[in-house]
Amino acid sequence: MIQVIRTAIPDVLILEPKVFGDSRGFFMESWNESAFNEAVGHDVRFVQDNHSRSGKGVLRGLHYQLEQTQGKLVRVTHGRVFDVAVDMRKSSLTFGRHVAAELSGDNQRQLWVPEGFAHGFLVLSESADFLYKTTNYYHPASEQSLLWNDPALGIEWPLIGIAPKLAAKDAAGRLLQHAEVFA
Repeated sequence: MIQVIRTAIPDVLILEPKVFGDSRGFFMESWNESAFNEAVGHDVRFVQDNHSRSGKGVLRGLHYQLEQTQGKLVRVTHGRVFDVAVDMRKSSLTFGRHVAAELSGDNQRQLWVPEGFAHGFLVLSESADFLYKTTNYYHPASEQSLLWNDPALGIEWPLIGIAPKLAAKDAAGRLLQHAEVFA
């Protein structure tokens, strides 16, 4: 059983699984195909699971693939992140807008980022384990990076008093006005 929280961009959803806890710890169903497909309104097939660990201040993204596009169901099992999805679909009424949510091992929230969105996150805790299911395989040749701090996006990153730690490809990301986008 999951609770679905609608966001300002209707295709991006926050999912809260039912967590059963007591003095021993907790139990939750982290994935249920039937419940997920009902939440998003269509069948989704995941083909790859990824797991990253990052330290405080690491900013990964904003990434998307123009070919072999990926939808992502993301969650944090340990730590806290500020997670962002940016609509890269030129034909969308929400093109260039973003949705942000805090995901943590404590709140157990998941974010559904469908195909056609750039995605990234900033680690707020000392470290964070970030897991995501993808609807297509990683295809390095078609990966794009949108510049994380493009003023046109208006993302208010909680920079926690330090400059973000970026990969070279993220530091060299494109501004939205120069980025390749989806039709």
